[in-house]
Amino acid sequence: MDSPRKILVVDDRITALKVLMAILADEGYEVLTATSGGEALALYHAHPDIDVVLADLKMPAMNGLDLFRRMSYEAEAPPFVIMTAHATARSAVEALKQGVTDYLFKPLDYDELSIVLDKAIRQQRMSRELASLRRQVEAEDSFHGIIGSCPPMTKVFELVRTVGPTDASVLIHGETGTGKELLARALHAESPRAAGPMVCINCAALTESLLEAELFGYVKGAFTGAAGDKKGRLELSDGGTLFLDEIGHMSLGLQAKLLRFLQERTFEPVGGNASRRVDVRLLAATNQDLGRLIEAEKFLGDLVYRIEVIALHLPPLRQRGEDIPLLAEYFMGRMSQRYSKPVVGISPRAMQALVEHSWPGNVRELENVIARAVILSKGQRLGVEDFSDLAGEKEPAAPVTGIISGLPEDGATIKDMERELIAKTLAQCGGNKSRAARRLGISRKGLYEKLERHGLADGQD
Repeated sequence: MDSPRKILVVDDRITALKVLMAILADEGYEVLTATSGGEALALYHAHPDIDVVLADLKMPAMNGLDLFRRMSYEAEAPPFVIMTAHATARSAVEALKQGVTDYLFKPLDYDELSIVLDKAIRQQRMSRELASLRRQVEAEDSFHGIIGSCPPMTKVFELVRTVGPTDASVLIHGETGTGKELLARALHAESPRAAGPMVCINCAALTESLLEAELFGYVKGAFTGAAGDKKGRLELSDGGTLFLDEIGHMSLGLQAKLLRFLQERTFEPVGGNASRRVDVRLLAATNQDLGRLIEAEKFLGDLVYRIEVIALHLPPLRQRGEDIPLLAEYFMGRMSQRYSKPVVGISPRAMQALVEHSWPGNVRELENVIARAVILSKGQRLGVEDFSDLAGEKEPAAPVTGIISGLPEDGATIKDMERELIAKTLAQCGGNKSRAARRLGISRKGLYEKLERHGLADGQD
């Protein structure tokens, strides 16, 4: 290594410190020494460029592990090597579990010490270089925090750049977990309203009455517990953007009230008579087919015309294969930092397994899988064994029979074919909806929606 290496050596024995200082100085280290944990912390704060710490385990007041925890709590600690004359298998395992880089037994083997320190510093510098490269990749392949460079995503980004500066209402279509809220935030950031508030509400997470109160606000005495006036999300987003996620779950009554607001730009809070006017841009998102909801008389066609001036379609992750390595690396870096795990890479075989997975839960599922792998990882590189939760999830395709293999003379609708395929697949899976959803290549929530649509819902799990 060409650049100077700075080491902090901590030991309560002056003689040991002097010996280590002489040996390490001969090897080209700039050596800082401390005889206690408190003194070591002061030096650590004064010298943020320390490359490695070598500390004795047994010290009064603050032992080596306590020192490591303090350093790690305040910031990302440099490589940390523990040395002790009181070595046990239990203490070694405990130190490594805490995140210590390595463990040396006294009396020290100075050749081994040199190798361990050199390896620790190399890994640290490699980690910093990878982090720098990762930040560069994120800057080049992200759009307002959305990671992606495949053609379908670049088209979406270009449309956001075009539509964002306008005040047009936008309806974002996409499966669960594709990042619809992130895209809505990108639209807001690209608009002249970027300095104003961005207010979000999930229509599927609240009952009808709660959603109405959250959206439009209420006046004192409007219902039991309404001890005072409360502004709704519409009023809070005045001058900015309101994002309605999962709008397909909104009741018809609330849809009518929202439609009136979009037509007149005024509304009345729950329990109130005085109209209020606000200047709000509306963005909405759904993972449902609103056309089918309109046919089933569960959604107002006029409302769709109002909220879907522009339609944006987010592709599912299975159609973004070339983005999976970018996303996996991004999540790995973020999770390794969040959970203080020294993970710096993903093996080629593991990455191939990630690329080949169907990802019914889309980007959200990938993030969770990476987080779990990082937390449970034993080394600095994620291998296939760290993604065992992906193994065995692929179900064989359900056999195509009945309507599909032999159409009746008078024909059959796609709705009939879908209904029979779902019913047969569910029967083959013994009523297990999770297995049936995997065989059909859809999410469990999507299966429940189709079961309800086709009159097949029976509460069986």
